[in-house]
Amino acid sequence: MAEDALHPALADRIDDTGIPRLLAIMAALRDPKTGCPWDIEQSFATIAPYTIEEAHEVADAITREAWDELPGELGDLLLQVVFHSQMAAEAGLFGFQDVVAAVSDKMVTRHPHIFGSESRDKSADQQVADWETIKAQERAGKAERGVLDGVALGLPGLTRALKLQNRAARVGFDWPDPDDVLAKLREECDELVEARDSGDQAHLTEEFGDLLFVMANLARHLKIDPEEALRAANAKFTRRFRSIEAALAAQGRRPEDSDLAEMDALWDQAKAAERQV
Repeated sequence: MAEDALHPALADRIDDTGIPRLLAIMAALRDPKTGCPWDIEQSFATIAPYTIEEAHEVADAITREAWDELPGELGDLLLQVVFHSQMAAEAGLFGFQDVVAAVSDKMVTRHPHIFGSESRDKSADQQVADWETIKAQERAGKAERGVLDGVALGLPGLTRALKLQNRAARVGFDWPDPDDVLAKLREECDELVEARDSGDQAHLTEEFGDLLFVMANLARHLKIDPEEALRAANAKFTRRFRSIEAALAAQGRRPEDSDLAEMDALWDQAKAAERQV
């Protein structure tokens, strides 16, 4: 892009396109005197939820195979990295190039079979095991001594449960097979009923959390990604409920004009129609 084609706020900051242009745009937005008031007011804490949201929107576009939307969604996610990097640079913590260097170094270190002397002739499972070994060595270098140290607090609950359980399983703290987990699941269901009947909401919440935690463990034993399974269930629910809405709309009605019995019957019809496809 020629310099005279740039926005005046960028003309004296950049002579290139791509990443340099994006970095300059972010710096301009955060300029304390001439930047955007909203962008200037933001902090790591206020931007973090947007970062998580944008990552989910990338995953959503992939799930829907909306390839025409994916470049924009990936761009939004990249902007989050640039936003955090700009705030860090302003605080004298680190800059965008430090982010790039960190991930580049990590990829080289974690792929000795590509960038080092190790043989590339090993299975994907062995590569995953080697990856985890290298990560454990990195945690040791960061003085993370506990088995569960370093599992990010900001992960979705089910994903974090899975990672915690995987860490514990590596040192032998695990049920030997899924039947043991199913037995624990039944136990937790009974405890949930007892908590409900007690009328203690805090206790009920605790027992519900325990039930979800065991469900995540069952998913791990069955080699199921619980987040992926729940996303699929959400999509199925959405699809079938829209079928209910469409069936009622054909009669000039809306769900609020119906009742549970009728909508449940329409749900069963949608379910049967899916099975015939």
